[in-house]
Amino acid sequence: MFEIFRIGFLSFTFIDVIDIAIVAFLFFWVYKLLKDTIAVQILFGLVILIGLSFIAEAANLKSINWILRTISDIWLLAFIILFQPEIRKMLLIITRSPLFRIFVKSRISETIDEVIDAALDFSAKHVGALIVFTRSQNVRMTVDTGIKLHAVVSRELIASIFNTKSPLHDGAVIIENQMIVAARCVLPLTTVTKYDGKNLGTRHRAALGLSEQIDAVVLIVSEETGGISIAQEGDFTLDIPKEEFSDVLRNRLAENN
Repeated sequence: MFEIFRIGFLSFTFIDVIDIAIVAFLFFWVYKLLKDTIAVQILFGLVILIGLSFIAEAANLKSINWILRTISDIWLLAFIILFQPEIRKMLLIITRSPLFRIFVKSRISETIDEVIDAALDFSAKHVGALIVFTRSQNVRMTVDTGIKLHAVVSRELIASIFNTKSPLHDGAVIIENQMIVAARCVLPLTTVTKYDGKNLGTRHRAALGLSEQIDAVVLIVSEETGGISIAQEGDFTLDIPKEEFSDVLRNRLAENN
């Protein structure tokens, strides 16, 4: 391979330069995502250990290199265990990128009309509901907390599920593409108890909690007020006007699809 330059005993080829540039870009990108968290300090420590290990290997210091590699492995494992929320946030950003969505296309459009009709009916009758539209991530762990259905979405089915006399009305309905894959699912609660000066009920906290962890659009109908809200990306759109609800939901589900 053609040598570009040499520093002491180290020889650098064109491939080496590309390799270093890619690694530097990846570390910079991860740093940007984690720079406002304590995790970045652990990341810097890991980078220093990797650098020292590289120097030790280049100098053929086998014992020191083995010690540094062992510490690096432990450090990386500790980083993953201690900073799961930050890593989950980073992965969530990746799944929302346009490049990722080229390979993961949602076919949810055929179900939207049925859900909109059901939600507006629930709002008028003050029936509580919690409906999750999955996007680019598998929610198998959430599905496993509920009752598996695998049924085609329909207004009538949604209405029967959230009927207060139904054993499935507590919890969330999970929709993947055109199918209701599960009902009565338990969602993780957010630690946020107030939003925009308003106290959050259990349904709203569950919706926000799931949206903080995975890429999903979560629809909430309040049993107390009849208000319709949407949680996405750890944020809320509360009490959407009835005449705007259809457009808002369609736009959210169409984003980056």
